[in-house]
Order: sequence, then structure tokens, then C-alpha cells
Amino acid sequence: MVGQPLSRRGLNRATLDRQLLLRRSPLPVIDAVEHLVGLQAQTPQSWYVGLWSRVAGFCPEQAARPLADRALVRIALMRSTIHLVSAADAIELRPLTQPVSDRDLTRSSTHTAPLRGVDTAALTAAGRELLARGPLTNKQLGADLGERWPDVPPASLVHAIRSQLPLVQVPPRGLWGRSGPIAHTTVETWLGRDLAPRPSLDRMLLRFLAAFGPASVRDAQTWCGLTRLAEVFDRLRPDLVVLRDGSGRELFDLPDAPRPDEDVPAPPRFLYDFDNLLLSHADRTRVISDDQPRQRHPGAGGTPQLVLVDGFTAGAWQVERKGDAATLAVRPHRPLATRDTAAVEEEGGRLLEFLAADAATRNVEVHHPPG
Repeated sequence: MVGQPLSRRGLNRATLDRQLLLRRSPLPVIDAVEHLVGLQAQTPQSWYVGLWSRVAGFCPEQAARPLADRALVRIALMRSTIHLVSAADAIELRPLTQPVSDRDLTRSSTHTAPLRGVDTAALTAAGRELLARGPLTNKQLGADLGERWPDVPPASLVHAIRSQLPLVQVPPRGLWGRSGPIAHTTVETWLGRDLAPRPSLDRMLLRFLAAFGPASVRDAQTWCGLTRLAEVFDRLRPDLVVLRDGSGRELFDLPDAPRPDEDVPAPPRFLYDFDNLLLSHADRTRVISDDQPRQRHPGAGGTPQLVLVDGFTAGAWQVERKGDAATLAVRPHRPLATRDTAAVEEEGGRLLEFLAADAATRNVEVHHPPG
């Protein structure tokens, strides 16, 4: 199957299926997280909505408990951003994404110049020794390193450690309904395991296709932050299906991966502010609607929480609290049909029960734009 065309809606439905957004999955939470190759999770708790939208019967404790027990971890991986992944994936994926962190260290407009002349190997060794004693906040780590490198801004020293060492952001930060300072230790210290000695880039990209495909080389590079992946896909090509999108771009996919009919219904789904669905493709038109305000695309000056209607972005949402009352306000970019409005209100009501279980009253409001 070489060059078979795939419509925009067909690409949309395939991606939603891989992302567990056409129907909620019965998978256990850790299995779902591994299928998704992690969830972007630099915010402490908004990613719980990502699991709620994807996993049948999800409750926060199903993710909070394994996070506290170290079966799940929050660690900088793809795009050098914090992701929620299983312990097994943390030690497998972190070595593969090291080039992204290396690039960040040498191209930072803030930190590269102050670190010029610093012995990176010595700095990294010092940071590893300090963090092996227990988690440290950035302020604590910077102060300790500053005793040896007093002429370098502490923030730059911490930035270097973050880029060179696999740091886990430890609980209680990230636990549902709880808070705590941002503190790190190394993944080896936290898990008591070494990083994978021979991680497989081929396997990582095949997993990307299973969770985000069909996808182009540029899509894969956008997802992980690595470059020069064309040669890897050329190596994998004999075992892949090659498709074409509406613009003629080459898309790779797994032969047995689901590609539903473009007319398969896609129920409303609420996405969190850094949902991977919106951040993991070079061409985001597979989910971004034509009337999505350009200035509000994730990564372009704002990170709204978006709602999908018929598989595509249709508006933004937020929960507003006032005393014992909680309101889920949905603001579509265009007027919705009556049927779609009712479906958004129904799904929104379930989301509000999840996010505001303690509220005495809960209400969903859909604020249609004029016209």
C-alpha cells in the first residue's frame, strides 16, 4: 500500500483512535500512559484531564497512587518538556532524547553565555553527587553549586544540570489535590535503576506511529524534538505502510494500525492546556479547525484548554469557581448546532463532576458567539 491517499477527516479519525479519544479505553492507567508514550505534564495537575478524557472510569487516585509509588514519573523527555511516563519508559526514552537537551544547553539565549568556560563534566558530576543525597529545589541546588562556581548565575548552573542529568520532579508535586515545591532528583536515584544501555530509536518511532500516526517525518521530529529522522524512517520503510495526505505529503503508518472510516462519529472531548494531541505534529490541521483563532494555538502565545466537536477544535473551556458553585464555561469559536451543544453540555457535566466534586452546585454554560 504505497501512496494511498488519506483525507483530512480520515487522518483525524485515525489520530483520535490512536489517542484513545474516539472511545474511552478500558486499559489500566499505566498501560494507557505507555500506549500514549506519555502525556505532556509540565503543569502539576491539568494532565489528569487528559487521562479522564481517554480512560474509562478514570479517577485521580489511579494516577496519583502510582506517581507516589514511583511506577509513574514526571521527567523531561520529548521536546525537553516534562512528561508523565511509566518508570520503564523513563529509563528507556530519556537517553534517546538527550540530544534535545544538549541542543538546549548550547542554544539558550539566557544560559549559554554565562556557562561558557565552565567544565560541563565537572558541573554535571557535582550536580549528580548533590542530587543523589535527596531531592533538591532549584534554589537549593543553585545555592549548593554556587559555592563552587560563584561567578556563574545559580539559575544557569541549574539549567545545565537539568539538561545533562535525567531529573525526576518528585511528589507531592503533581499529586491530585496536593501541592509542593518543585524538587528534583535523578531518575537513577528515584527508581534505583540505571538508564537503558541500548535504547532503541526505531522502537520509539514505531510507538509514536501507534499513538500519533499516520505521521510524516516532520511530525515525528516535532513530537520528540530530534532531527534527521528521515534516515530512520527509510530504514523502517519496508515494514511500514506509506500513505499521502491531501497535500501529497508522505505519511508513515503501522500496517495493522486502525484507520477508521472518516464518517465514524467522534464525540465531544475536552483537552487540557498542553494536550499531546495538539502539540505532536508539524501539520496540526488534522485536529485544528480552520476557524481556530490562530493566535490561540498552543505554543503561539497562549495555551487554552480546547474542546473537540466532530473531532476538531471548536472552542475553549475553563472552570470558574465562586464560593460553593462551579461553572464550566465553554466558548465555541462558531455557533454550534443544537445537537452538538447538547452533547458538549452532557460531556461537560461529567467533566465538571470530575474537576469540582466538592462543589455544592455545578453548571455548564455554552456561550455561543454572535452570528
